[in-house]
Amino acid sequence: MRHNSFSLPVSKGAGRRRARAGSKLTLAAGGLLAVLALAGCAGAPSSPFLPASTNAKAIHDLFLIVYAIVAVVFVLVAGMLVYTAVRFSRKRDATLPPQIEGNTRLEVAWTVIPAAALVVIFAFSLQTLFTISSPPPAAAGQAETSLQVRVIGHRWWWEFVYPSLNITTANELYVPTGVDLALGIESVDVIHSFWVPNLGGKKDGIPGHVNPFYLRVTEVGMYLGQCAEYCGTEHADMRLRVIAEAPDQFQAWVQRQQAPMPDLSGEAARGLDVFMKGACVACHTLDNTAAKGMAGPNLTHFATRKVFAGAVVDNTPENLARWLANPGSMKPGVTMPNLNLPPDQISALTAFLEALK
Repeated sequence: MRHNSFSLPVSKGAGRRRARAGSKLTLAAGGLLAVLALAGCAGAPSSPFLPASTNAKAIHDLFLIVYAIVAVVFVLVAGMLVYTAVRFSRKRDATLPPQIEGNTRLEVAWTVIPAAALVVIFAFSLQTLFTISSPPPAAAGQAETSLQVRVIGHRWWWEFVYPSLNITTANELYVPTGVDLALGIESVDVIHSFWVPNLGGKKDGIPGHVNPFYLRVTEVGMYLGQCAEYCGTEHADMRLRVIAEAPDQFQAWVQRQQAPMPDLSGEAARGLDVFMKGACVACHTLDNTAAKGMAGPNLTHFATRKVFAGAVVDNTPENLARWLANPGSMKPGVTMPNLNLPPDQISALTAFLEALK
């Protein structure tokens, strides 16, 4: 017995109006999504599609290979679907076409071809994995052109230690181009993740463990990074900058960082006295002084840094004064306490820190 479904009659005009309304709604939704996508990309300097290191280039090339394979598969499958829908669409008053059960050749084809594509992707992926994970000769100690840097994650800032250069800095990682880098990713509290999209994939920093990360930066520039592992309140503001310079410019930076503290006078000298006699020395280090605190960033040559507070605040006297007055107002959840410093001490400390060239 055949049953007919019940439906209310709808006029053709009403149907057309509904169709037009639906089309407008679809176009509006598509336009909104496009605007949001473009807004998310606007002004974003960090992108894995702009590789600036050997690691990032290897990952980028792998992506293009996989994308090409997937594109071919998509075109074939979509083309077959369109062809089948058009070629075998039911005509008016057509009888039921012959029902054919199974096709061994087709079944073998659509099993073997995807399997072969996966094998190809696996081979290229494995090659890329070996490329980005294996230390180059320089990083393995077979040459003198490598540079080792300890990358230490703190809540919520990054510390960079150059053991061979006796330099410790924060939030800004200076590296020379064309040199093999051996980065040791660590953490002192919780799991963090070092990620600079232009320079390669993510590498976790795990307490009590060092994860090696080898790369060679190929292009001069400033590259933005971010902690990519949720680590607490200020995870989103645990950023970093990698400044890649030509070898001669990098050596000039090294010489500036190795220079002794400049002679201070006036307000800056008074700020040094406030620093050394106050609570600052419990958390911060100043090279060649009695200040050996390890909880906060090393402040030697602080004035040479463009940013501070996890690379989220521009290093200006105005911002520094606000930070010293109340760090939590600029970065909620920050571990630096509010010392309730009087205005004259804030002014002196600001002059002192901005003099540390």
